[in-house]
Amino acid sequence: MTPIAVTLLTGFLGAGKTTLLRHILNEKHGYKIAVIENEFGEVSVDDQLIGDRATQIKTLTNGCICCTRSSELEDALLDLLDNLDQGNIHFDRLVIECTGMADPGPIIQTFFSHDVICQRYLLDGRDFAGRCGYTPTSR
Repeated sequence: MTPIAVTLLTGFLGAGKTTLLRHILNEKHGYKIAVIENEFGEVSVDDQLIGDRATQIKTLTNGCICCTRSSELEDALLDLLDNLDQGNIHFDRLVIECTGMADPGPIIQTFFSHDVICQRYLLDGRDFAGRCGYTPTSR
């Protein structure tokens, strides 16, 4: 079974993560993309900006997935796999949009500390945005 490629979108508040995600989801690249979105506050603002462009959107609110919500990230990753295996959803890529305050280190560690997650997901170090035609001037 081919692992599902995972792209982490990280950056400071206002850096353009949601703009980049919207661009990726709007492009005709042939990928079916699931999204895990981390909002530090209690309300998800970005959900409304993304809309129904993703195959599946999971929003983790009221904390940062690098620390206070790390177990929720693991649960969300496993839940996506369960739904995929049961045929409820179909996706071949996963994009995780982190809150602007997130430290990517602990998030990355999640992909190496759980056997199932390690086997079924693969952190993609390639330039996904570039492959989808996004450049800083196309915002």
